[in-house]
Amino acid sequence: MDAQVINEGRHQGGRAPYGYVVVDGGPHPNPRKAAEGFRLRLLAIDEPSAEAVRRIFSEYLDGAGDRAIAAGLNRDGIPCPSARRPDQNRHRLADGWQGSTIRAILENPRYTGYAVFGRWVKHETLVNPDDVAAGHVVRFRRSAPERIVRSREQAHPEIVSVEVFTQAQLIRRSRGSGGMRGIAKLERTRTGGKRPYLLRGLMRCGVCLRKMQAEGIRNGVYYRCIARTLTPGSAALADHPKTVNLREDHVVPALNKWLGTRFSRDNVEGTVAELIGSQDATVETGKHESAKQRLADAKTRLKRHTAAIAAGVDPAALVEAINEAQADREAAQAELAATPAEPTISEAEVRALVDKLGDVGTKIETARPERLPDIYAEMGLELRFEQKERAVYVTARPRVFNDCVREGVPNTQNRAISREENITVCHNCSVAETNWFDPLRDIARTATCSRRHARASCGSVRCP
Repeated sequence: MDAQVINEGRHQGGRAPYGYVVVDGGPHPNPRKAAEGFRLRLLAIDEPSAEAVRRIFSEYLDGAGDRAIAAGLNRDGIPCPSARRPDQNRHRLADGWQGSTIRAILENPRYTGYAVFGRWVKHETLVNPDDVAAGHVVRFRRSAPERIVRSREQAHPEIVSVEVFTQAQLIRRSRGSGGMRGIAKLERTRTGGKRPYLLRGLMRCGVCLRKMQAEGIRNGVYYRCIARTLTPGSAALADHPKTVNLREDHVVPALNKWLGTRFSRDNVEGTVAELIGSQDATVETGKHESAKQRLADAKTRLKRHTAAIAAGVDPAALVEAINEAQADREAAQAELAATPAEPTISEAEVRALVDKLGDVGTKIETARPERLPDIYAEMGLELRFEQKERAVYVTARPRVFNDCVREGVPNTQNRAISREENITVCHNCSVAETNWFDPLRDIARTATCSRRHARASCGSVRCP
């Protein structure tokens, strides 16, 4: 593939970058593939979206930042990439331009007209090194610069010139060397982290469902969500306060007490019994079955198009239909990976799952503050702050794996279980009372490969 890109500038497949579309490029240069009906695919400019790309580069060179550019595009009603091609982006919200989208466009060298290959490399990591049967997780990371290849000549029409793209990269480097990150690298500019953010990355705003930003203010740690950073026109703006603030020490004591009580050694039997009784045999599988049906339909259409080409139909007439079927197939596969179907859980499996967690209460009581985030990560905590109720809703997905490795035997002991509770804390945060208000419900299972998470949700933590 590297040689094809360097010498021929050949498009290696996949989705076209925003601003381009994939078009038919004539018979495949390989005689055997050409005889089988394969066609060459080329990139052509999609003028409406290409104009947005030119605007992004122009505004960036004029001094605008990523978020400011995104806000201007949203204000002018220009569709974002996922809204431009919703058929290829069923897994995305299509809720407007984001700063990360602007950054991805500004850093994509393919807009100069040259074919580029190898910018990302796939890494596969075992879910549990002690249990090979648990499967692996696939992540994509940026490749080292020496592994990226570029065509010698322009392979498709350019949207921006090489000079404009190079100038944008130089500006990004100059900006990246400053700011807080640059200051942090200087000697004696600030002290080390004396104040760990215990719930960093775990707390979400109940209005917009975005992650809240941790910030140290005076003698406390606050989690904030600012309305002005929302996408213009977002439905969340109607009810979102100007700033949502939540103090960390109003949440952590009640959270630690709930975790320690529900997953303590003294309460194992009660927890296991409640989790066993929570299971609902009628687990919702509508999304999973719908994705399976769409995947089968996309494969059928691809086979039908291939047979039509073999029968003598002009391939150029089927390029758009084939591209659409391939996009549907990829979207269905992604949804299937995100919503796997799982069986119910036996009592022995639930007991093993709870035993694996250990005495969480003792861990929390004896841990140093900087160790608490690791314990929360092990429990898979997710928190949502509802300001109107002054309550924090907590979901726990403890990660539990098998220690035994048996060749050819898949990991079947780890599942996901849902639990809701209501934890009410009085205003002085000195007394906590627990009220079990509902039987266990919502067996919401999650899995990546063969990994399983135990899921428990508590209703609300009242905040002063």
